[in-house]
Amino acid sequence: MTAEQEERMIEDAFQDVLNGYLKSNHRKKVEIIERAYRFAKEAHAGVRRRSGEPYILHPIAVAKIASQEIGLGSTSICAALLHDVVEDTDYTVEDIEQHFGAKIAQLVEGLTKISGGIFGDKASAQAENFRKLLLTMSEDIRVVLIKMADRLHNMRTLGSMAPNKQYKIAGETLYIYAPLAHRLGLFAIKTELEDLSFKYEHPAAYKQISDKIRASEERRQAVYSDFSAPIKAKLDEMGLKYEAKARLKSVYSIWNKMETKHLPFEEVYDLYAMRIVFECDDQSKEKSICWNIYSAITDIYRLHPDRTRDWIVTPKANGYQALHLTVMGTDGNWVEVQIRSRRMDEIAEKGFAAHWKYKIGEGDEESELNAWLRTIKDILDNPEPSAMDFLDTLKLNLFSSEIVVFTPKGELVTLPAGASVLDAAFALHSELGIRCIAGKVNHKLVPLSQQLKSGDQVEVLTSMSQSPQPEWEDFLVTAKAKTRLRAALRKERQPLIAQGHEMLQRWLDEHNLPASNPVITKIMGTYHILKRDELCYQLAKGEIVLGEFIVPALKKAEEREEKTANRSMLSKIFRIGRSSADKSGDAAKAGGDTAAGDAATTPAAQKPKINTKETYVLRYDENGANFKLAQCCGPIPGDDVLGFITDEGEVEIHALDCPRAQMLKAGYGTRIVATRWETEGGKYLAHVRIEGIDRHGILQELIQMISTHLSIDIRKLDIEASGEVFTCDLWVRVASVEIIKDLCHKTQTIDGVKLATRIA
Repeated sequence: MTAEQEERMIEDAFQDVLNGYLKSNHRKKVEIIERAYRFAKEAHAGVRRRSGEPYILHPIAVAKIASQEIGLGSTSICAALLHDVVEDTDYTVEDIEQHFGAKIAQLVEGLTKISGGIFGDKASAQAENFRKLLLTMSEDIRVVLIKMADRLHNMRTLGSMAPNKQYKIAGETLYIYAPLAHRLGLFAIKTELEDLSFKYEHPAAYKQISDKIRASEERRQAVYSDFSAPIKAKLDEMGLKYEAKARLKSVYSIWNKMETKHLPFEEVYDLYAMRIVFECDDQSKEKSICWNIYSAITDIYRLHPDRTRDWIVTPKANGYQALHLTVMGTDGNWVEVQIRSRRMDEIAEKGFAAHWKYKIGEGDEESELNAWLRTIKDILDNPEPSAMDFLDTLKLNLFSSEIVVFTPKGELVTLPAGASVLDAAFALHSELGIRCIAGKVNHKLVPLSQQLKSGDQVEVLTSMSQSPQPEWEDFLVTAKAKTRLRAALRKERQPLIAQGHEMLQRWLDEHNLPASNPVITKIMGTYHILKRDELCYQLAKGEIVLGEFIVPALKKAEEREEKTANRSMLSKIFRIGRSSADKSGDAAKAGGDTAAGDAATTPAAQKPKINTKETYVLRYDENGANFKLAQCCGPIPGDDVLGFITDEGEVEIHALDCPRAQMLKAGYGTRIVATRWETEGGKYLAHVRIEGIDRHGILQELIQMISTHLSIDIRKLDIEASGEVFTCDLWVRVASVEIIKDLCHKTQTIDGVKLATRIA
């Protein structure tokens, strides 16, 4: 491409942003947008992205997403065009303020603070950056909306990145950005972020499902046409102006359902939902029109009694409003129908930003969002000591279904599904949670752990003699409640921990033992305790007593540590000597003196450094494997996996969809390495679940099929029959995932077996 062609491409891309903005309902401030574009273009002149395209195309693309896909106005478009200027060039926030005013400068500064992505090299730094992101939200939500547009464009252009970067960015997108988009009501963006993350994490599965969707399109369209024809005829008869369409499930949500329910693609019947979007200028009439359409549909099709969802009277916390019902389709399968006004549809797709278009002021949805932001700020004011705990605690509330309960005074409280009476107490006030002894749900006395349902009336009962208990955490689901409980427990336990620390130190002094890590670790291991504070706490409470029997083992642990330290010192001296010898030997190289070189060998303990930019080949040879398998997910050759470089320098293999792997990708991106299986030999443990109709002799047939015909080693087998149905959990040793697939396929040919699937 010539310089002139490139220039024309850039100008066309910007004109596209401008044209979209001019079609919107925002006030037309074209001049400031053009100035921001020229400023950014000059600032990024000569810089290119990894893909080779001019860098300015990235801010232009982010501005287009912010404007046309999220619905933001001129201030946000300018901030999007300028979002990388302060970070990547010599311009400062003050320069931006001088040229474009305080508001745009404030947005650019907010974006610069969180510019390195949420995550850095260390977990603590990541949590700090995430905290900054969420604090910025409570100042001006547009910062996060523009950041969302930035992440979406990065995901759309992820193909030009190295494989390990793809894993890291896709992982943190699924872990944080997609849930955040969901919570902010950006449904279209959330769906695309999930699909793009899935595409890079599981390319083969993504292609397979996409191909099957395309192959089944004609048949699906025919079924939808048959289903929708009578509904459309009825709506036309009612004189409504509307749009009706089939909304296909995303590739990621189809895969998720296949994985969680252990279903093949052909058995995911709810591939699509019908959506009816009607035009209505008077917001007060929307509710009655929704219910009129509902009535018309239930006159035609049989309603599923338990699957009607009224999100109009009680909108979701992200502002989502619609009426959902599920009816029996013409092909005998259940079909969901979503009924929305045009206003509800825009809010559902674009989130809270769509409200600015309707100029409805401080309405219910804005109040809901502000309440959520206050909750987030509340958690930020009391951060978790552990960074990854902090991220996990926040994530609890980012991606949860919601229920609505009432206080005795009739106030609404929105909580995640599965929330308990204690969650409701903490939601009302931290002190209520700490002093809570029981609750009354619908005037009936219930324990703290009682799970709540939408519509429950909840009264919290307290006592000043109550104190927080560690076991409460087992039934808490809200982030605020967990954070507050942990803070209260720490405060209450601190004096006892200090007392226990003194007791521990006295005992060590009596036995001439140092308070070194090996000694303390050995004591903790002996009493099965994970943290030093917990050890001190149990000592002070009298729950454990340090006995004489462990003293010899502790002395041995200390001796081993001294030997290791001595070896480390010798090794260091050796390396210093080697370095000196190298320097002094430089002059002798011409003479061919190799004696010093022969004597200096690399210490055996030193592992070669792994290059995370290259694909790591997983091998198994006579020396064993050059990797270790994670215990949490038990991957086997053929699975989609990634490598994580441990503190010891080993490559630990995780399945891509393992929850622990999700956290590692989000938390330790620089230690992720792309991998490729090239391993023969070695056997790996796999867990298979078999379900079916019980009959005499079926267990014998199963064992014969697996051990005799397939020659697979069975390591463990648990089988249980209940009534006419049996469930069998089977652990086998296999060389690859293909053997497991063959086992599941052939097992299902046995008469009575209905399901055979790998669990881990």
